Amino acid sequence: MTYPVGIMLLPMNKFPSPEEILPESFLSKYRRKNPKWGFNGLGGIIFYRTYAREKPDGSLERWDEVVERCVRGAQKIGAGYSLQEAEDLYDLVFNLKCNFAGRMLWQLGTSTVERFGLPSLCNCWFITMHEPESFCFLFEHLMLGGGVGFSVKREHIHELPKIQKDFRIEHLPTKDADFIVSDKREGWVELLRKVCDSAFNTGKSFTYSTILVRGANEKIKGFGGTASGPQILIDGMEKILKIFASREGKKLRSIDVLDICNIIGSIVVAGNVRRSAEIAIGDADDTLFLKAKRWDLMTIPAWRSMSNNTIDADDYSYLSNDFWSGYNGDGEAYGLFNKDLCRKFGRLIDGPSPKEDKIEGVNPCAEANLEHGEPCDLAELYIHNLSSKEEAAKAAILLYKTQKAVLTLPSISKYTEKVVKKNMRIGLGVTGICEDLEKMKWLDYVYKELKAFDAEWSKQRGWNTSVKLTVVKPSGTLSLLAGCSPGGHPAYSKYFIRRVRMASHDKLVGICKNLGYHVEYVKNFDGSEKHDTVVIEFPCESATTAVTAKDLSAVQQLEIMKELQTYWADQSVSITVYYKKEELPAIKEWLKENYKTSVKSVSFLLHSDHGFLQAPYEEIDVERYTKIKSQVKSLIDISLVGSGEIESQECVNGACPIK
Repeated sequence: MTYPVGIMLLPMNKFPSPEEILPESFLSKYRRKNPKWGFNGLGGIIFYRTYAREKPDGSLERWDEVVERCVRGAQKIGAGYSLQEAEDLYDLVFNLKCNFAGRMLWQLGTSTVERFGLPSLCNCWFITMHEPESFCFLFEHLMLGGGVGFSVKREHIHELPKIQKDFRIEHLPTKDADFIVSDKREGWVELLRKVCDSAFNTGKSFTYSTILVRGANEKIKGFGGTASGPQILIDGMEKILKIFASREGKKLRSIDVLDICNIIGSIVVAGNVRRSAEIAIGDADDTLFLKAKRWDLMTIPAWRSMSNNTIDADDYSYLSNDFWSGYNGDGEAYGLFNKDLCRKFGRLIDGPSPKEDKIEGVNPCAEANLEHGEPCDLAELYIHNLSSKEEAAKAAILLYKTQKAVLTLPSISKYTEKVVKKNMRIGLGVTGICEDLEKMKWLDYVYKELKAFDAEWSKQRGWNTSVKLTVVKPSGTLSLLAGCSPGGHPAYSKYFIRRVRMASHDKLVGICKNLGYHVEYVKNFDGSEKHDTVVIEFPCESATTAVTAKDLSAVQQLEIMKELQTYWADQSVSITVYYKKEELPAIKEWLKENYKTSVKSVSFLLHSDHGFLQAPYEEIDVERYTKIKSQVKSLIDISLVGSGEIESQECVNGACPIK
């Protein structure tokens, strides 16, 4: 086969070293240059605050330095680039024509990859909550900076043992406790493991102490972020123990498992807004699950904001009135996951594929179809910035080489290692689709080139071919860098406010206030405020060529999803369809006709009056945009700010904050 110009199959003993690629004569052309950051420079702010690491002299990495670190880091883990390929990839990423996953931008080329392997570079995981250890898996991987999807379906939680009776677990602020929690990830996870062992198995009472846990807001090395402090752990365990106490002698219900998983997420997120994302998958006829976010019916615990909730249904007829109530503005509209279609089909145009019977769920943004314990391994093409289908194919293959190498790294979970090496599943996405809809015509060509290369490259390296290769992810943060519409979504509107979240103590918060940006504390469901996290509002203008949500009906958005599912994504297209209430009949009719054959996953969001506080996006008119823009000043030299933490939601609907 003839591959795109610059792509080659080098023997493994001919791969140049990380030090041999990217000579200074090449890099000098890019030094101290910036790409065309998106949305009036917001993309640059997002970059410096999210992906630029602090250097020994206290300054932050520049964009050219981050791209260099990542390409060399990819070569170090076995990507196998030739000298020309490394330079081509560098140029493509530098000019925002393609990009590594956010996790890779942050970690590639660092010692953290050597210490933690696979978890340092994968975005998210999926697990079924069928055993007590699943709670610990969730906790550990959230603390490692990933997101976790989990199933609370009856067939899974039914396998959990009954809750033991009359056990008591108490916190003691002294060293005399039965168990001393160490000041590291493993210590927190081990506490939860002991709690679960008592609750599900032994019924043994014990005391624990957190005297060794560092105080709140102290910096965490490696994965980045700040410490939560011991109190959030103590409070979280108390909430979990109350749920266990309420079910003594009985099995947990779906709502109980959901709440425990959400509480675990809230423990992780406290003090470091970047480090938690969840999606919960439940049964279509589970009333308790369907009403978990019906704030119109009851007071909803604040921790339930930690997860998107989605039902598993392989037929439109399973969608009940309880499901549809959220679409009328009564609580939160749940998403849809068609497991049966995910198991039977890759790209729709290819017809039935070899069946993946063990797929059980998705990552928190719902683009990766995953088995229990399996991670997603992401990257993406900025399709609107690519000049031809041949350039797109080259970018796809070059990114693929890094993604494939990531899957060979060790994991903290031996089960995860086993399923990863079996499937070698990657997720190459496309973003900026609605900047230039004509370029969707390229996708079939690019996919076939990538599929063919995977067969040859995997054979040469002695790896399994990848069961699946492509996705369309929401791409919230990475799309902001380039200032484009996220994933397969239309631009939210011509003019809009984009809200990002930051830790309250971040130096950038005060700077943004001084520059005139509106800053306020995060508000919970119950109206209370989270004083450790703030929301900052940025005025944005979409490109003149961008298709906006106002330009497309809900059905037209669904048709774009269907086309991407047909010609590109052999896993899922993660899309949030913006709709108006009057469009619901048309949405239902479209789903009735297409759901069983064309929908793997989808979620919906009322375009206005949707009820979400501090939504990631808010449409504004040109007058308000002009007024807000005139009231703020540019951040001239962001590198002077120093190292801090910002969270810009990765998912377009604001549910996935993983880089």
